[in-house]
Formats: sequence, C-alpha cells, structure tokens
Amino acid sequence: MNSLLRGNAMASKLRGAAPSGTWQLFAGLTFLLLISPWFLYPLFLTKVLCFALFATAFNLLIGFGGLMSFGHAAFFGIASYIAAYCARTWGVPPELAIPLAVAGAAVLGVLIGALAIRRQGVYFSMITLALAQMVYFLCVQLPFTGGEDGIQGGVRLPFLGLFELNNDWGSYYFCAVVFLAGTWFAHRVVHSPFGQVIQAIRDNEPRAISLGYNVYRYKLTLFALSAGLSGLAGGLKATLFQVASLPDVHWSMSGEVLLISLIGGVGTQLGPLVGAFVVIAIEHYLAPFGSWVTITQGVAFIAVVVLFPKGIVGSWGSRVPGLFRSRAQAAVHSPPKQD
Repeated sequence: MNSLLRGNAMASKLRGAAPSGTWQLFAGLTFLLLISPWFLYPLFLTKVLCFALFATAFNLLIGFGGLMSFGHAAFFGIASYIAAYCARTWGVPPELAIPLAVAGAAVLGVLIGALAIRRQGVYFSMITLALAQMVYFLCVQLPFTGGEDGIQGGVRLPFLGLFELNNDWGSYYFCAVVFLAGTWFAHRVVHSPFGQVIQAIRDNEPRAISLGYNVYRYKLTLFALSAGLSGLAGGLKATLFQVASLPDVHWSMSGEVLLISLIGGVGTQLGPLVGAFVVIAIEHYLAPFGSWVTITQGVAFIAVVVLFPKGIVGSWGSRVPGLFRSRAQAAVHSPPKQD
C-alpha cells in the first residue's frame, strides 16, 4: 500500500510539478546573450549559437529520448542547402527560407526515422549513419548543391524588417532570438506530457509498451522534432554566414555535435551552449595551428570525461537540485513526503 501511495505521489509530480528555477534560468540566459557581444566578437558568438542550437536538437534526442544518432549532420546540412539555394537562386527572404529549411529537414527526419527506429542500440546508430552518408553523396552529385564548391554568396535581406542581417550585430541578435526560441521549444517538449512519455520509454521501453503506448510513433515524432530543430540551426547558419557546403552534411559534423553534447552535458538545458562555446572557441582561436585543433579537442574531451563525467553543466548542475534537471528527474530524486 505504501509503495502504491508513493507511486501515485510521484505520478502527480510528473504531471504537475514545474522544474524550479526555469524562469530564472531563461532570464539569466537572456541577459547573458544581451551583453555578450560587448565582450566577445559578435560573429564568433553567432557561430557558437548556431552550433548550440544544433546541439540542443541533438540533446533532445539522445539526452531525453535515449536515441544515439550518428547521422544528424544530414538534417543540419540539407537545411543549409535549402536555405542557401532559396535565398541565392530565387531571392527568397529569410522569413521564408528558414521555415522551408526546417520543413525539409523535418520531412527527411521522418523518412530516415521511419527506417532507423525499427532497430535499437548500435543498429539504430549505424542505420542513421548509413542513411546520412547517402544524403552526403547525393549532395556531392546533385547539380544544385554546387558540389565541392557549395553554395556561396547572396544578399542577406532584413528579417521582417526588424533585424538588419548585413552587419555582425544585427546577425548576432537575430541568432540569439532564434536560439532562445529553439531552446524554449525544446524545454517545453521535454516538460510536456509527450516528453514524460518519451523519458519513460527511454528508462523502460517494455513497461511503456505494456501500458499501451505506441512506442514507435512516439520515437518517430521525437526524431522528426529533433531533425526539424537541427534544420533550424542549419538554415540559420546558411542565412547568416551565406554559405552551405559539404562539411555541413559530412559525418564529421555528426561527430562534432556529439562532442559538443558530451562536453556540455547530455540531458541538461545549458549543456549545448557551454559545449558549443568550448568547441568553437578551440576551433576559432587555434585555427592558425592546423592539426593542433583536433589534438586540443581530444585533450579537452579527455579532461571533461575525467573531471566532469556528466559533462561540465551536468556535473556542476547536480549541486543545484532542480535547476538543470528535467521534471521527471526532479521527481525521481526528491523523496516522498512522510505522513
């Protein structure tokens, strides 16, 4: 009887409890993004935010869905090509080019996910990698992608007449707004009833099936949402930097977003931003040293694994209960009240 009562109490927490510190977290993040370009180069920060948004999409899949994809570069890259091609060839404004890129990535996510999700574990990961490589070779062969040259140039038109994208400051603040919107969207997905079912499937899939949930449909929906959010990052990057090229869709891009997620902390809200800052800073400031960039990234990854097993934010956030945890984690780790 006591275990049943504790189970009911935990279920009520999962349904109604809001994670503590959410509004404070987003307010602090907004303030940080507002003042950051006064201390660091805006174009560098813009690149950090693009990859942080990409890592947020990947973290949504691996951190809360428990699905390890090795092919997320396909969604990031194909969205970059769609946005760049629409803007350069047809003169489509960014308020239309970016949604088209998101839609294209989401459709591709449904197609790839419909095949990959039928398998689990390493088989799922290998299928996503194989299908992503097929997308890469299509981008090499198709004429509209520009082959090895990619799609470059074009005019950065104002977004809805509000953000002037032809200067670094306007591009940065536009990217910051989109990043905040994408982060809030991922947050709402995780803390929605859909997100709670996804985490239940991650923790105990046979139990979720026995309760009557359509596991395949939930996983496919999550995969498509993650692909669409990755497409938002890719379309944003192509719009602001005016380039879409083969590295965007190469398997190494999937490895880079995985590295960002692991360094920042899988399953955390700020992990993608912290991880992206670390990785992009290494690439940016060590670029003149050539191969030392890769060596330094490896050393940084080893240091994080040794010193911060849960990632930088994951290890530090565990000291602040409720601030970085999802609602399910907060409910599980909080003891039931004693009568």
